[in-house]
Amino acid sequence: MRTPGEDGDLALGFLYAEGIIESAADVGSVAHCGRPGSEGFGNVVEVTPGPGATLEWERVEASRRGTITTAACGVCGRRSIDDLLTVCTPLPDGPAVSRGAVERAVEGMRGAQSVFERTGGTHAAAVHTAAGERLLSREDVGRHNAVDKVVGALLKQRLVGGGAAPGPGSPAILAVSGRASFEIVQKAMRARIPVVASVSAPTSLAVDLAVRAGLTLLGFVRGQRVNVYAHPARLEA
Repeated sequence: MRTPGEDGDLALGFLYAEGIIESAADVGSVAHCGRPGSEGFGNVVEVTPGPGATLEWERVEASRRGTITTAACGVCGRRSIDDLLTVCTPLPDGPAVSRGAVERAVEGMRGAQSVFERTGGTHAAAVHTAAGERLLSREDVGRHNAVDKVVGALLKQRLVGGGAAPGPGSPAILAVSGRASFEIVQKAMRARIPVVASVSAPTSLAVDLAVRAGLTLLGFVRGQRVNVYAHPARLEA
């Protein structure tokens, strides 16, 4: 289940989050299958590997998710945090992020929710620099899908993944609508985005993963109010 649009970004973000691809160079092409006008066109995306790339399909099988993903919440087949940490190292210290930057990130996300303004039925994810400047945002009926679309777009721009160079314009804050689940923290960790800011609560498993992953997890970010659930040292006054 997803909101049509940015389907290629959705596919790439999901494949990257699951560890099947490591960079944009691993991807040769992304295209909808079938022909325009045919039944079901636009609902299947084919991703082919780039020259010399080998896709790690066994990682999907190991996660017990097969090739099916949904917009649902929760662990989604991950056996434990230990399993995830074996394929994704914890985040290093830094960069420092101010409370003002977090506030601007969340407010900026709300300002980019044009579909939500019309329907009241979508979630959003937006990525910002450490200074709170928005790099891009996406909306989708599923919170996890919105994050995948954002990460997939960042991957195409080579702002995440192998070869991405850290700097002042790098992704540093992931703002999300709704609560912060384990899987959203997982996706931020894989993309090496050190701060997740949610307008609602995190789940206890998301907090556990954030603590062990070295990720700063913020909840109930509303105006000047913020609850800090993991790694407060990154957050400046």
